[in-house]
Amino acid sequence: MGSPWKPLLLLSVISGLADLAKAVAGRPVSYAAVLRMKADSSSSSTLNSRMRLRNSQGVGSSSLEWPPFSRHRFSALSSQEDYMSEESEEFGPIFIQEPDDAIFSLDTDNKKVIMNCEARGNPAPTYSWLINGTNVNVEADFRYSMIDGNLIIHNASEAINHGRYQCRAENSIGIVMSREALLQFAYLEAFSGRTRGAVSVREGQGVVLMCAPPPHSPAEIIYSWVFNELPSFVAEDSRRFISQEMGNLYISKVQPLDVGSYVCQVKNTVTNARVLSPPTPLTLKTDGIMGEYEPKIEAHFPQTVLAAKGVTVRLECFALGNPVPTITWRKMSGNIPKKARLRKSQAVLEIPNIQLEDSGSYECKAENTRGGTAYRGHLQVYTLPQWISMINDTQLDSGEQLRWECRAAGKPRPTYRWMRNGELLSPQSRVEMVNGELIIHRLQQADSGMYQCVAENKYGSIYSSAELKILASAPMFSTNPVRLIATVGRDVSLECRPRASPKSRITWKKNDRRVQPSRRIMLLRNNTLRIINSSRTDEGNYVCRAENQFGSAELMTVLLVKEPMRVELSPVRVEVTVGESVVLSCKVTHDPSLEVSFFWLLNNQPLNAQHEGGHFEYIQTSSTADLMIRSILLKHAGKYGCRAQTSADSVLAEAELLVRGPPGPPGVVIVEEITDTTATLSWSHGVDNHSPITTYNVQARSPFSLGWQTVKTDPDPVTGNMESAMAVELNPWVEYEFRVVATNAIGTGDPSAPSRGVRTKEAVPSVAPASVRGGNGRRHELVISWEPISEEFQNGEGFGYIVAFRANGTRGWKEKMVTSADSTTYKYRDETFPPLTPFEVRVGVYNNKGDGPFSGVVTVFSAEGEPREPPSELKAFAISALEIKVTWKPPSPGPGRPQGYEVSYWKDTEQEEMAKKQRTTGNETNMLLPGLEGNTQYLISVKGFNSVGQGPSSSAIRIRTKKNAPSLPPGNLMWIQEGNNVSLSWDPVKARDNESAVIGYKVLLRQEGRGHSQVTRTPNSAVVLTLPEGGTYIIDVRAVSEGGEGAASAQVRLLTSSGVRAKSGQLSVYNLPAGVTWTALFLSLMVPSFPL
Repeated sequence: MGSPWKPLLLLSVISGLADLAKAVAGRPVSYAAVLRMKADSSSSSTLNSRMRLRNSQGVGSSSLEWPPFSRHRFSALSSQEDYMSEESEEFGPIFIQEPDDAIFSLDTDNKKVIMNCEARGNPAPTYSWLINGTNVNVEADFRYSMIDGNLIIHNASEAINHGRYQCRAENSIGIVMSREALLQFAYLEAFSGRTRGAVSVREGQGVVLMCAPPPHSPAEIIYSWVFNELPSFVAEDSRRFISQEMGNLYISKVQPLDVGSYVCQVKNTVTNARVLSPPTPLTLKTDGIMGEYEPKIEAHFPQTVLAAKGVTVRLECFALGNPVPTITWRKMSGNIPKKARLRKSQAVLEIPNIQLEDSGSYECKAENTRGGTAYRGHLQVYTLPQWISMINDTQLDSGEQLRWECRAAGKPRPTYRWMRNGELLSPQSRVEMVNGELIIHRLQQADSGMYQCVAENKYGSIYSSAELKILASAPMFSTNPVRLIATVGRDVSLECRPRASPKSRITWKKNDRRVQPSRRIMLLRNNTLRIINSSRTDEGNYVCRAENQFGSAELMTVLLVKEPMRVELSPVRVEVTVGESVVLSCKVTHDPSLEVSFFWLLNNQPLNAQHEGGHFEYIQTSSTADLMIRSILLKHAGKYGCRAQTSADSVLAEAELLVRGPPGPPGVVIVEEITDTTATLSWSHGVDNHSPITTYNVQARSPFSLGWQTVKTDPDPVTGNMESAMAVELNPWVEYEFRVVATNAIGTGDPSAPSRGVRTKEAVPSVAPASVRGGNGRRHELVISWEPISEEFQNGEGFGYIVAFRANGTRGWKEKMVTSADSTTYKYRDETFPPLTPFEVRVGVYNNKGDGPFSGVVTVFSAEGEPREPPSELKAFAISALEIKVTWKPPSPGPGRPQGYEVSYWKDTEQEEMAKKQRTTGNETNMLLPGLEGNTQYLISVKGFNSVGQGPSSSAIRIRTKKNAPSLPPGNLMWIQEGNNVSLSWDPVKARDNESAVIGYKVLLRQEGRGHSQVTRTPNSAVVLTLPEGGTYIIDVRAVSEGGEGAASAQVRLLTSSGVRAKSGQLSVYNLPAGVTWTALFLSLMVPSFPL
């Protein structure tokens, strides 16, 4: 298999191949040992993936985050050992695929069963199988064969091959056993052909028809009953029930319609095979009708129901009785689970995804008018074992103690057994096994191998596997020698951590003399040599010697003791204002033989100048480091540290920077009291950033304001020592939020967090409507309009308008209430007043608190009404075949003045309802009607309109459009070009009978690429044109008639050289056939002209 660390492995092997042989020599450290290092080793990723595979065995194993190895012998491996190739490293078998429970159908033609098994390991594992605990001899028994680890069963039969199968995987490291897999065979035999006797009952009596299914496997099958003949099946209801436990048909109260022949159908859920029983006739006795009787429960669930956690449980209960009984359910201790459902007219209680808390006693009760009866049974939920903790690969020294513990959950509680290399492990003098814990004392090389912890209860078992390696190697150091630099007065620790198995004996020497422990020089339990309060005399070469029965090794540590470093940071405390700059200077005194590095910190965190937007700059020499802080911000305040570091020691000096700036935000604003126009506020002081707060500014925001606005306060101003104030001149019945902003000598700070939203109290409206006006409307209407009052000034609920009006010269006011706050118009109708009657009008406001002010009085005229007279002197003129011009005069002045006119026109062959309409944009009294048809008579009328409506139409007049323009274009174009002049001629165009006569021609000359054309009109069929100098020109000709312009001729293209003037003696003659565009190229160097 591929490995994610192989690229690193290759680099490591290339860089240190020579050291690899030395490191491995005499030390049998295996590839599995490298894999099983703790997560902090370089091979942890491979280790973890392998651990997952190792411990995923067993049904019901949980997906856990695997713990690290129980023992990590070495702090680090050499790069060669870390990346030894996978192919050369030996490790025990690890199952990749284990056999699963299987059901094999005997109805299939292929009688071959395959049980899968696959494991990985090095050396590659070999396989063998057990059936019901007995070895399968594949070589001697022709019924079995193997491909890799897969067992193939030929001509499988239930009698021989039914049972539990287990795969054994083995290599030189050890043996592991797979989980057990149950092989079953699915079949369904036929019913006995023996005739079934008739069942005879009275009408109203209950009856049970027995199914007696034939032999079958598995146990779960589906029952149904055929009535008389297929495909008529018995429908289940409150009176009829088919038990899926027994297969019997229950009829609680037989009726005449039930008489007939009944056949039990059984279906195998695996093979889908179906068989039918012999028919059972049901007849009615003739000796009378059965009377009413109390219920009798005939179908019910077992006294004890066992169910695995997570499955769906179905409890059956059905009774015979007359009248038909009603079934109810209850749980004796507690409530029936909410997820439960009643099926088949409440005869079945179905509980999906059964859990432990669903266990308990359940009761079904059958009742009718004659009495009742009940049945009670117990539901017991069990769970398969599931891992809580598993064992992991471990490597230990010989003579040490192994302690492994595995834990599993399940109901019933699981028991544990241990296996080594596939064999059951029993307690011995060195071996203890108690409740899932395995302890082996005084480990020996023979204890190496594959171990398995098996957790099992009566419903299943799970396996956890691990490899135990017993290590044996001579001492070895990964680095040698070691150079250590210390400073005078500091404590020094010289480590000695060899790799060795078993542990090695340690001795220390200095300059070839054995080190004697004293009060200042101590040998710690981990073999580290510790020197207290070191001095120059402690310098020298220290040698640690490690030794065990497999060999010895030495580590030399060269100790140098230097004078300690001193660091001074100045100034120690400095105050600046936001926007200013400051320099912190860090000076170091140190041993000149050591290089010093500087690191800056802010509030004990590393300072990254690149992330601070150019505010920080480092200035460094060999013994000094300055930090310049430009344009200081408030966030730059704090404790600055300068850490100087050499290979001998590290020293930190600190300075405090105080930044004066605008105040921070005040504390949360609280609304203490609210009235209709005031709010009493309180808050707490925020930080003053080293400059006393002078004033506070109170701001408010409402749904009607443009963001936050400063409000008036009492007192005014609010001084910096105050923590409360009253906001005044607020609008009633408006929801406000408040915040406070602090100011000091430096500037204004950030605002506080907003207060909760509060609404001021209600009050009588104080603002009258503006822009009261009127006019328009229908005849006899007085229309009064105004600008609505914003919700901000409505001052309370129940807001509306009071519209007051009176005719000029009268005394009493008429007042009308308009209850909608959004209204902007009121219409008053009175048939008695004539148009344009003047009225005095005013509009007031009110709400639930009372009436507010009225607007000023304005004069409004009643509506003048729609136009009352049609326009006069309507005339029409045919402009062309497509256009007619219409003119008229407005009606006499008076009420109902038109604001515009609408012209209607339609063909004389159409109804007026089909007329097209076109309106003027203002009070114009003429209109051009385009897009008409040629030589067609039209009827035209016109009417006035205004905002009230339309007036009467004028009488329609008739007019015919001109005949259509000639459809033929001018043909046979000829031209003579002499110098800058072009003489152009064409054949005259003859109009057809239905076309307008030609009255002249229109010649268009334009320069290519320009939109403007030069137009020449002529009554003749010839014209002389003058060409400007240079360019390409396009000419076309079209006939002109009363009906408009005809079709254009083919285009003529003339090309002349720019800046060249044609000589007067040069002449060119051209003829343009019909439908073709010709181009004439006129050059300055032409052949001499010749006379025509």
